[in-house]
Amino acid sequence: MSQQPGKGIVDSVEVIQLKTEYLVDPKGIDSENPRFSWQIKDRRPGAGQESFQLVVSTDSSLLQEQALVYNSGKIQGSEQLYTYKGKTLQPFTRYFWAVRIWERNGLADRWSPMASFETGFLKNSHWRGAWISDGNGIDHKPAPYFRKEFHLRKAIRSARAYIATAGLFELFINGSRAGDHRLDPMYTRFDRRTLYVTHDITRELQTGMNALGVVLGNGWYNHQSTAVWNFHQAPWRARPAFCMDIRIEYLDGTVETFGTGKDWKTSAEGPLVFNSIYTAEHYDARKVMAGWNRPGFSDSAWKAVTLRSAPSGNIVAQSMHPVRNTVEIPARYMRKFNDTVYVFDIGRNIAGVSRLRVKGEPGTVIRLKHGERVYQNGRVDLSNIDVHYRPTGESDPFQTDIFILSGNGEEEFTPSFNYKGFQYVEVAASHPIQLDTSSLKAYFVHSDVPVAGKISASNPLIEKIWQATNNSYLSNLYGYPTDCPQREKNGWTGDAHIAIETGLYNFDAITVYEKWLADHRDEQQPNGVLPSIIPTGGWGYEWGNGPDWTSSIAIIPWQVYLFYGDTTLLSRSYENIRRYVDYLSSVSPDGICTWGQGDWVPVKSKTPVEFTSTAYFYADALILSKAAKLLGRQEDHLLYKTLARKIYAAFNAKYYNPGTGIYGTGLQTELSVALHWGLVPEERKQKVAANLAKRVEADGGQIDVGLLGTKTILNALSDNGYAELAYKLATRDSFPSWGWWIKNGATTLYENWPIDAKSDISMNHIMFGEIGAWLYKGLGGIKPDENSPGFRHIMLAPNFPATLDRFEAIHQSPYGEIISGWTRKGKKLLYKVVIPPNASATLRLPSGSGVQREKEIHLAAGTHQFEWK
Repeated sequence: MSQQPGKGIVDSVEVIQLKTEYLVDPKGIDSENPRFSWQIKDRRPGAGQESFQLVVSTDSSLLQEQALVYNSGKIQGSEQLYTYKGKTLQPFTRYFWAVRIWERNGLADRWSPMASFETGFLKNSHWRGAWISDGNGIDHKPAPYFRKEFHLRKAIRSARAYIATAGLFELFINGSRAGDHRLDPMYTRFDRRTLYVTHDITRELQTGMNALGVVLGNGWYNHQSTAVWNFHQAPWRARPAFCMDIRIEYLDGTVETFGTGKDWKTSAEGPLVFNSIYTAEHYDARKVMAGWNRPGFSDSAWKAVTLRSAPSGNIVAQSMHPVRNTVEIPARYMRKFNDTVYVFDIGRNIAGVSRLRVKGEPGTVIRLKHGERVYQNGRVDLSNIDVHYRPTGESDPFQTDIFILSGNGEEEFTPSFNYKGFQYVEVAASHPIQLDTSSLKAYFVHSDVPVAGKISASNPLIEKIWQATNNSYLSNLYGYPTDCPQREKNGWTGDAHIAIETGLYNFDAITVYEKWLADHRDEQQPNGVLPSIIPTGGWGYEWGNGPDWTSSIAIIPWQVYLFYGDTTLLSRSYENIRRYVDYLSSVSPDGICTWGQGDWVPVKSKTPVEFTSTAYFYADALILSKAAKLLGRQEDHLLYKTLARKIYAAFNAKYYNPGTGIYGTGLQTELSVALHWGLVPEERKQKVAANLAKRVEADGGQIDVGLLGTKTILNALSDNGYAELAYKLATRDSFPSWGWWIKNGATTLYENWPIDAKSDISMNHIMFGEIGAWLYKGLGGIKPDENSPGFRHIMLAPNFPATLDRFEAIHQSPYGEIISGWTRKGKKLLYKVVIPPNASATLRLPSGSGVQREKEIHLAAGTHQFEWK
């Protein structure tokens, strides 16, 4: 190499955001051909990359030739996503990499800073440890604790703990908890895929005696609570177990690995007397085993562990953004009813946990009931979220932690293996206690995905709706997308694909979706059928799983491709998409699909199931044909392109009335679904869109859609010349609307349009969340180009509602920050666009807006400002 990494010619240019497998310096990855990505920071007009060189080495300076693992050489191209093509990577090895870029003008080059990644096992055969449990049965309530002491005689360079768990775990080294993750590992189909987590424990270990401690939670593996989804009957269900390898590299260059085995000891006599991911956690502080996870603890009363088989033969790395406590929220208000009952209000609806600090008499039983609303008397009301719970007794109250005090001064409790959806916490004690507002805090808990977008506007309602949408999205992201964080915690496929664009505009969530699509592949039946909730213990293969829901298998990989320009997820899921579409074809020989759930929870009008299911059947076939072409499967491309045309023709023959220009009976969902999913011929779009606008006005200028219609109504209007009407619907604050919820105090999105609905009234649901994506698309106009995905080329089509004086949408694309925003000053409209380096855009201005000078404007990288009167 002619130049040391980190030095270059042009100081104004930087290579930034280096990631391996979409993570910063990850440890313990299992990819044999990892993906590298980077961005360029360069404000100059037209900035971009002409070519690049990527090097990988086991030496952090990248200068030792013998340590060089891969040198791509100079590659002509503007790609900022590159897959490793070098020598076979070795397990348990840290690799360093850097990328060198040449700019388009050819006059300058720049090395990136150093990045790194560390491999994990790569193959299951490298594991040394045994799977161990405490030998108790599935109905045993107290959690199992495990410990082992060992002596280290040499100085340590680095140490890693690799832990695979059937259930959930917390790991302690010499009394310190490893890492800041929560609820590891993520939920999978445990008997088909088991995840392991890597922790750097170098700093926690010491020369001399050390102690390892592990406590296991049930999670979704051993579900002891009962609900309508039969979690407790999952085929994998067993007592939690784990396998762990500790790998230590010493300063003298030697390596020692030891794993779990019969030399570990276990006890189920600890303070965690019950835990359920679904309901709550019970903790008896009188049973605290002081020092159990430190050297020198007397474990003579502990028993030998039990060896058991692995839950699956497929143990793979958890390569994704972990669940964490992300925000600490102090209680905003406390109401004291008497010395034994208090209700706390944290001021917003979240998914997460509460932390209580309290003093009291030994044996005092404290119940912390978490809910989204309160009765008129101020006590917590669970009636909107406990309807599907089927308790077998009174020992496991819903969303109610139980904390029994030891009486040893101020005590603190936060659950380890549970989370809840709540705004209010009712604290009820068996003996008098004294609390104040500072006694309780809450933690917003979710997959800690990086922020990728921001919306700001002169209309505060827009910002509140955007914030509420994001709150609901994050509240329902726990290593897989869920519907609600309280009543179900289920990975409903329909909710997730409806919200996929909202998720990707606002967050860098690809690692979660890649994991969840692996869950899809694990759950798919040989005939192609998928369940409506994923993962599942068996429920959902016979209800709710038509193409309007389980099209997640096609729609999510396609959207990930559009947003990231990465075909990996499409390639991994291709055969599954094909099997799914083939099954749909087998049950829909005439091109019309009657299988599905339909437009769930509509305002008033219900579109026929076969209408919406056929639209999704078409979308799936079209995605499959495009994916086949991208992946070089020309025969499949032609086959499924023909199938898509067949569905298209059947749909139009059945539902389109050429005399009226109406699809179906002209409901909002029917007309908008036909427009949004591309089922309307170009020459008919204007007429159909006009009929949609008329229908909205005839319906009182308000939405009349359900789940599937919320995906399409705003997009169909704004994409077809009716952005002003779409904006009015989006910002309406009377029933039914998103603004109606906000006006009535919502900080998250609801499950039903009436706030006083008798059923389906979770107050933290993401299923109506498409509006969060529409703000970027319908107002900011920021859209990916499928012919140049990953926002390498941006399709800009902003709209400027007359009553909106200021708006800005910012999206962090794979190439950098995209900005589309405007400000009105008097009769002038000032429009600003920022295109990141290495990208370009086509700006299309709305017809009839009074602002366009040219119908299409081609924009290079840089900042562009326009002024119109």
